[in-house]
Amino acid sequence: MTQRLNYPQLLAKEVQLLMTLESHVEDSGLPLNLLEFVKLRCSILNGCAFCVCLHTQRLRQQGESDLRIDLIPAWREAPCYSKLERAALAFAEELTLVSQSHCIKDDVYQPITELLSDSELARLTLAIGLINTWNRFALAFQSDLSGVDYLLKQTRSIDEAFANQLQLQTA
Repeated sequence: MTQRLNYPQLLAKEVQLLMTLESHVEDSGLPLNLLEFVKLRCSILNGCAFCVCLHTQRLRQQGESDLRIDLIPAWREAPCYSKLERAALAFAEELTLVSQSHCIKDDVYQPITELLSDSELARLTLAIGLINTWNRFALAFQSDLSGVDYLLKQTRSIDEAFANQLQLQTA
């Protein structure tokens, strides 16, 4: 597939603003791997190869197991996700597919509100909105997968620090 349009070049200021929002979400206190699992799930639902590739690789950089990454499409049946991860994935799916249901059902909304503060839920919602925006840009303009390596280099130190923190917590 050939890239149709170099939107980061054409919208340099706007892309930088989106990246700044991404940084704020990553600094929100929500676990980075939770955010990446949500971004991966939304990207799978939207069929965005660029973002699936990016968020799969970021999860690996963060020390996530192949099993947990591979099972994201079937997370409901997989026993390896926490209560928070399950609630966040359900909320992300519902919000990503809102054009089909036209609402966020109470049985999806209630569990996430029991696990996150209002501020955390607002930030998670922002993260879901952002990944859906990135998916739409990548799909519309057929983003070149070679750009994934550049983005991974930009986030490597953050991801490695998170992986080290996780190792200390589990040790």
